[in-house]
Amino acid sequence: MEIKLTNSLTRKKEVFVPQDEKRVTMYVCGPTVYSYAHIGNFRPPVAFDVLYRLLRSRYGDEAVLYASNLTDVDDKIIAASNETGEPISAITEKYTEAYLEDSAALNILEPNFRPTAVSHIPQMIKMMEKLERKKYAYRTKSGLWFHVKSMDEYGKLSGRNLDDMLAGSRVDTSDEKRDQADFALWKVAKPGEPEDAIWDSPWGRGRPGWHIECSAMIAAVLGKTIDIHGGGIDLQFPHHENEIAQSECAHGEPMANYWLHNGFLDIESEKMSKSIGNVKLPHEMLKTTHGEVLRMALLSAQYRQPLDWTQALLDQCKATLDRAYGALRRVWDFADLEVEDIGVLEALCDDLNTPQALAEMSRLSGEANRAADAGDQEAMAQARADLIFAGDMLGLLQLTPEEWEKGDDSDDAARIDALVQARLDARANKDWAEADRIRDELAAQGIEIMDKAQASTWRRV
Repeated sequence: MEIKLTNSLTRKKEVFVPQDEKRVTMYVCGPTVYSYAHIGNFRPPVAFDVLYRLLRSRYGDEAVLYASNLTDVDDKIIAASNETGEPISAITEKYTEAYLEDSAALNILEPNFRPTAVSHIPQMIKMMEKLERKKYAYRTKSGLWFHVKSMDEYGKLSGRNLDDMLAGSRVDTSDEKRDQADFALWKVAKPGEPEDAIWDSPWGRGRPGWHIECSAMIAAVLGKTIDIHGGGIDLQFPHHENEIAQSECAHGEPMANYWLHNGFLDIESEKMSKSIGNVKLPHEMLKTTHGEVLRMALLSAQYRQPLDWTQALLDQCKATLDRAYGALRRVWDFADLEVEDIGVLEALCDDLNTPQALAEMSRLSGEANRAADAGDQEAMAQARADLIFAGDMLGLLQLTPEEWEKGDDSDDAARIDALVQARLDARANKDWAEADRIRDELAAQGIEIMDKAQASTWRRV
């Protein structure tokens, strides 16, 4: 089955053809680890995690090499260090750990590579030396700059014309840049900047610019030309445009064959902003909302389209997952068969059409319920296989039905288990009044008891 993706570089939906089917490469820009990531930060890793799963299903787990970086040296990190007095490493380690925990809660598969900027400073310096040697870069007292006019195709990703970028702008007499569009490759350290953000270089002690980091890390872990480069639409210009300029001028070959960009995420139809006070952090949201609910909400719109994040959307996703897990519970005990229904796969192959894929998952939930109602054991086994496959492709239904229905609070689950057992003991002793009292107590807490021949189970409703 062909995979079709919308390539931002050509502005067309194209059949995906990797350079080598035995080595499919993908890179997605990761976070700057200076604070907790907000929900918008997680749209790219969730969307491209689905693509990662799709590629592995098509080419094999071992054939797909996926890298997503962590930016651990940056102006924002330096500002956080100056504000708190903490070493940069303490800040980046704390928020890296938090980001990885949140990612795991959203069922994001760990990439093959998690390169960090700090660990690739030597590779960045080598690339910058090459750019300077090839006359694409020039040095000033403040560092090293990429001269965008030296690249004929600058602007090909974003579609911006360089002359239009420069029209009406002027170079201030105090500005060392040759043109306003030139960007920093290396920044000489300013007085008072922390020593743990300063390295030696041919252009003076300082640190790399943001754009060079990804160019160097991609070349180091995946190669000079990769198959897919993904990220948010906000990175298309200038970050990805500058990545292309650096990489292609340094190496003399394309940086990536397919460029994919996800759309913006708004909160209740407003732009997410600290000034408005509507910033949503999964690190906090996960305390009350399951990660699969957040993940499903992020997949509810096709990745290239804008997504409006609302409480109604979360409620709808929770209800849909409750129905899917409820259907899965009814067929859970039946052995898997080979997957037959590929509706979810077909939807994802069409430019990651996750809304259609989610609709297919809901349809499969209905198939499972109909099979259970009919008592058709073969159909129940088939429904189980198809529904689990759909969940695996979307990164959903990754728990057992019992785990989903009992929730994340293990202490509370243990308390409820004890009450359910006490009710069973009361029934065994024919103490019906006590059994009814416990049942009513649990019902008041939103707990439904499901009695079976030999035991009782429960779920939250």
